[in-house]
Amino acid sequence: MINLPTNDPETYEQIRDVARRFADQEVRPVAESLDREERFPADLYARMGELGLFGITVPDAHGGAGLDALAYAIVMEEIARGYASVADQCGLIELIGTLLTRYGTDAQRDRHMADVLSARTKVAYCITEADAGSDVSGIRTTARADGDGWVLNGGKLWIHNAPIADLGFVLARTDPDAGHRGMSIFIVDLHAPGVSRGPKEHKMGQRASQVGALNFDDVALGPDALLGEAGRGFYMMMSVLEKGRVGIAALATGIAQAGLEAALDYAQTRRQFGRPIVDNQGLQWMLADMAKDIAAARALVQQAAILIDNGQPANAACSIAKCFAGDMCVAQTANAVQIFGGSGYIQGFEVERLYRDAKITQIYEGTQQIQRTIIARELLKQGAAG
Repeated sequence: MINLPTNDPETYEQIRDVARRFADQEVRPVAESLDREERFPADLYARMGELGLFGITVPDAHGGAGLDALAYAIVMEEIARGYASVADQCGLIELIGTLLTRYGTDAQRDRHMADVLSARTKVAYCITEADAGSDVSGIRTTARADGDGWVLNGGKLWIHNAPIADLGFVLARTDPDAGHRGMSIFIVDLHAPGVSRGPKEHKMGQRASQVGALNFDDVALGPDALLGEAGRGFYMMMSVLEKGRVGIAALATGIAQAGLEAALDYAQTRRQFGRPIVDNQGLQWMLADMAKDIAAARALVQQAAILIDNGQPANAACSIAKCFAGDMCVAQTANAVQIFGGSGYIQGFEVERLYRDAKITQIYEGTQQIQRTIIARELLKQGAAG
């Protein structure tokens, strides 16, 4: 179990070592079969809970590692080197743990936190709807007051863990006329009467991450289901997205790093025209471009994480890191496939999976277009102020 001081350089090396060993010894050997079977790796998640790889920034008083966003980014990158679907679960639990830490009552934390961080309870972060993806203000799921409790109605789609989750953190409208200020978050037992699930979606990549729809039909919620204050749900959900974007940027960096390692190894062993293909200068330049772009993405991720840790404005930096790392990941895993040639296009080769896994990093936690909008908005604010 991780229990290390924050802001000590040795801490970051130790957390990297724990995550890297786990990824290399326990994740990478099964990544291909998990992808092929679209299998939820409950055994790996139980092991991650034992190692303390969930809830990296959750205070140790609440059962987390008590570290910072930089340590979280390091863990996300290293686990994604093994398999991005596994890292994705780490990111999901980090966001849920952060919500509980910041806004939960003592009773809510006592009831849920230990089981969430150990992966005994499988969780879902429930925002997206058919008409509310990038535009969260478009959500139609409602929760109306009923005595001292609530009644939940509506539906969510493309929700991570929806087919298997036990507990959902659901954003719903509690005041239809109040816009952003009329939304609240509810902790919902997904085995309760009135909750139903759509079929598991079959994705292009990160196929071991279960995604599907959730439907709520007059689901009765007690007063203790409300997380934080009524009407503050939009703000609460958005408040964890900076860390979420750093996490996805780090995940994208890890995918690309795995692609570089695979391509470098292949280029040194594959022979054409009587010599290793790595002897070709054009291919060397491709490897060099992969290395420099990965290093740049890593630096942007760490810069954004440090801003978060220092309590400084980080919105633009997180969007820059996420946007650059996602685009880089798609481009450089494509280069890894190119270096493998025809073999890279065949299922069962790691780079083929990495290329498929890369694409979603340009979409979730805010599309690249949304990230560019955020970056531009921050630039314009600075210009108006300066």
